[in-house]
Amino acid sequence: MDRVFSGIQPTGELHIGNWLGAVKNWVALQERYDCLYCAVDLHVLTAKYEPAVLAERTREMLIGLMAAGLSPDRSILFAQSQVPEHTRLMWFFTNVTGVGELERMTQYKDKSQRMERVPAGLLMYPVLQAADILLYRANKVPVGEDQVQHLELSREIARAWNAEFAPDEPFFPEPAPLLTPARRIMGLDGDAKMSKSLGNTIGIFESAEQIWAKLRPAKTDPARKTKSDPGTPEKCNLFTLHQHFSPPATVAEVDTKCRTAGWGCIECKRVLADNVIVELSPIRERGAALRADVEAVDRAIALGADKARAIAVDTMREVERRMGFLPAMTSR
Repeated sequence: MDRVFSGIQPTGELHIGNWLGAVKNWVALQERYDCLYCAVDLHVLTAKYEPAVLAERTREMLIGLMAAGLSPDRSILFAQSQVPEHTRLMWFFTNVTGVGELERMTQYKDKSQRMERVPAGLLMYPVLQAADILLYRANKVPVGEDQVQHLELSREIARAWNAEFAPDEPFFPEPAPLLTPARRIMGLDGDAKMSKSLGNTIGIFESAEQIWAKLRPAKTDPARKTKSDPGTPEKCNLFTLHQHFSPPATVAEVDTKCRTAGWGCIECKRVLADNVIVELSPIRERGAALRADVEAVDRAIALGADKARAIAVDTMREVERRMGFLPAMTSR
């Protein structure tokens, strides 16, 4: 069976951008593939973060993933830092990766330009991503369009390592992208990708009142200055959300009534809010049940780390053998 790996940073609550852009697809993939999903807490270190809340945010992210439908019985679900082989393999990979390749990464160029002092970890971020994937010899990775370049680097790293240390029969696969159906989810401001740091999100655990409070002022087609002004649905970010949360008949109705000024934006938002609430309510309920038994959650996370590490240890044993290191020994 093909193996899938993907991860998400525990930098804030899971929101509908994560749900539509990644997690909803992950839930479907676990029915068809051997899947590993990870809260990539080591990646958090490349930016300013709060050490006092990192562990809780990592647990909360994993609770969010479980509440959203990722099952510890059908997938391996764990925290990256609990499997130390991730960073060990990363170090081996840094020595088959060119600095120029890393400096060409779009995300590195964008983020480093806004920093007075650029941490080396930001440059090495894609190497750790490659180690995350290849440690489990995953051959498929669900990604959004903005991650395709990093995945291509993972393929190049696998190719370079194989050429040097496994020339006769490649050991690492070159992972192929599985592009998610919802490739880019814009925030409620309509100006940028949905992001917790920008405050333009709806969290998957938010109440019906909170969801409506966020959708009510959300940006719509600027041409609709009054209720009687017709609009263009394709220019309205909320129409995109209708396409994800509302049934087809409602989407068609929204399209018609927007173009003909058959209703105002506030009516459109109310219908959207109701449909978002319906879809997220079961997730919120499962999240509450999981938080009520944190010990069971921690046991599930620990079991996931054990399963992941069993695969990781086997991979590293073969990597170290091929690279010429002494095998692990004891004094007894």
